[in-house]
This record gives sequence, C-alpha cells and structure tokens, in this order.
Amino acid sequence: MDINETLEEYKLDQSTFIGGWFIPDHVSDKLIDFYNNNHHYCKRGNVLLGDKHEEDNQTKVSWDLGVSPKNFEEPFYSYRIYLQKCLDEYRKKYPRVELNQHYHITEAYNMQGYPKGGGFKKWHCEVTSTKVMRRVLVFMTYLNDVDDGGTEFLHQNLTTPAQKGLTVIWPAHWTHTHRGQISNTKEKLIVTGWFNYT
Repeated sequence: MDINETLEEYKLDQSTFIGGWFIPDHVSDKLIDFYNNNHHYCKRGNVLLGDKHEEDNQTKVSWDLGVSPKNFEEPFYSYRIYLQKCLDEYRKKYPRVELNQHYHITEAYNMQGYPKGGGFKKWHCEVTSTKVMRRVLVFMTYLNDVDDGGTEFLHQNLTTPAQKGLTVIWPAHWTHTHRGQISNTKEKLIVTGWFNYT
C-alpha cells in the first residue's frame, strides 16, 4: 500500500457538496470476498421509522452485514486507510467542513448487498431525528459495476454511477435527499456509513 498514492477523482460540480474518488480494485475485491464468505451473518436490511429500526420492503430490500467501527482487521484496515484518503480529499475540496468539531466513524457501518430489483427505493436522508443527529457526512463505496444502479440526488439533480471503487462523500442532512437506482438486471454491493460528531 502506497500511502502517498493519489486517488483518481470522479469529477462533480463544486456546488453539489458531493465528492467522489476511486479506491483500488484490490480493496474492493477483498471486501467482496469477505461479504460473500460471511453472507450467513447477513440480516435483512431495515430502515429507521420514528425511533425504531424496522424492515420495510417498500422502502429498502437488501442483505446487510454490520461492521464495528473498531474492526481494523483486513479487509477493513485497508478500506479505512483509503476511506481516510477520500475524506482528506473531501476536506481539501470543501475546507469549510472543518468548522465542524471533531468527527469520525463511531457507529457500525454496513456492507449492503442488493439483489436484482432490490435497493433503497424511497427518497431519504441520513439525519431524520435526534437519534441520528450526530451524523455529519455520509460515505458510500460501490464495490461492483452496475450500469443502472447508481444513486440519485434529488436537489442536486444528479446521479452518481455505481462504478467499482467509487467512494462518494456528502453531507448527511435533508439537502442531500437521495435514493438508489433499482437495477432489475444486476446485483449491487456497497459499503456505507457515517462520520459522526464525537
């Protein structure tokens, strides 16, 4: 691993407050292998409804594998190194984000597998109640290519593509309401979570 490695940027308009960079394929491949080898630990994806997490197939269809923020074993060690590099690039692009007090990953994040026809189908954002108000930024890494499986951002009027290794970071609040594109032809696998106030 070259700590001085420069990540390729996925160019997005500065006004969107969304940043994207590509992590190496070998990191994505190891994450995919881990997910596939541990699929028996996956749970049906749920959503926050009020103050409770519940299954709602009208909103989200996925198989989720939680990852502790304290898990630095492989393949998560390498992933976190490159995720930090993406965050560093985001901070360079949007330096005012540093007006926020210290933040990092403090809650479990998820590997999420979406079957054909599955996905996060409804518009949503990541801060919807006091229960999750410590979230500052969202991160999401697409682990495989899905031509019709990106992420739609409502107010920015754009869709980020599901391209292998693309790691997207954006603000967690209502300004960045989003939903998944639903592919009926391919399965999609992502890693996603939040940088929280500490």
